[in-house]
Amino acid sequence: MRADRLLSLVLLLRHRGRTTAAVLARELEVSERTVLRDVEALSAAGIPVYAERGRHGGFALLPGFTTDLTGLTPGEAVALLGSGATSTPGALGLGPEFASAMRKIVAALPDAAREQATDAAGRVLVRRGGWLRDTDDGATTDVLTAVQRAVFGGVRLRIRYRTGTRPGAEPGPAAERVVDPVGLVQASGRWYLLALRDGEDRTYRVSRIEEAEPLAEPAHRPEGVDLEELWLRRREDFRARRPGVRVRLALPADRRDALSAVTVDEERTRDGTTEVVAAFGDLVHAGRALWPLLPDVRVLDPPELVTALRERARAAVVALG
Repeated sequence: MRADRLLSLVLLLRHRGRTTAAVLARELEVSERTVLRDVEALSAAGIPVYAERGRHGGFALLPGFTTDLTGLTPGEAVALLGSGATSTPGALGLGPEFASAMRKIVAALPDAAREQATDAAGRVLVRRGGWLRDTDDGATTDVLTAVQRAVFGGVRLRIRYRTGTRPGAEPGPAAERVVDPVGLVQASGRWYLLALRDGEDRTYRVSRIEEAEPLAEPAHRPEGVDLEELWLRRREDFRARRPGVRVRLALPADRRDALSAVTVDEERTRDGTTEVVAAFGDLVHAGRALWPLLPDVRVLDPPELVTALRERARAAVVALG
């Protein structure tokens, strides 16, 4: 266990440069006294780590010290770094191990490749929650690949985009647009392109992009973009513009995972029953999303949704004879 911690300590210093004992202790989940002992052990083993005293001091490696732990290409590193959303390792109970692995990957890359991989990884985000619910994506491989090339390459993108329509309405014609990609987000099974169009924030569902062509022009991407913060802000703005309907649901507490694909606004558990209030775009949207969850989930409110689901169930019974 200590050998793994010593390796992680070297990689932290390799990646971050001069770092205080307090920060190292927090990252490695040990005490500052343990960090000091580990630094002494590294020095005794011939690792060129030294201390800088003073207000802005800390520990650092001598310039030029390198590690070579993997044969990863920058593209392979991006694939791994881009999977670092909290919903992935955290859900598997692998948060600390995942963070340690990411440090090793980053530190093992050559300087130029590390900068390239880290920058590219900051342009993709994988999250659990979409705009309103989980769903299959439907984006074509060719389109997604072209969008990814533009995002990672930092170039402008020409797309033919089909806007969304309400259920039962005929889809409108696709329109051509030229956008400046900011990042690519996968949320609840859907891919979204976050971009600027004429300087204005835009979010495009990749499954509605019929054609995509990266251009030779550099994209206008703001400096220091925090993709996760940007995604959350745009999602909240979307929900504020489209309040939709709120549905009250109940289910056994041990079946709570059945609602993993539903955006829950309120939740309480009592006497073995979990009751939630979930957000949907409209009643049609709610009916389609909740139908596959019956009978594990009971719909309590609004009454018109309860009636619509009952009528659908009766029709299904009649159709089955």
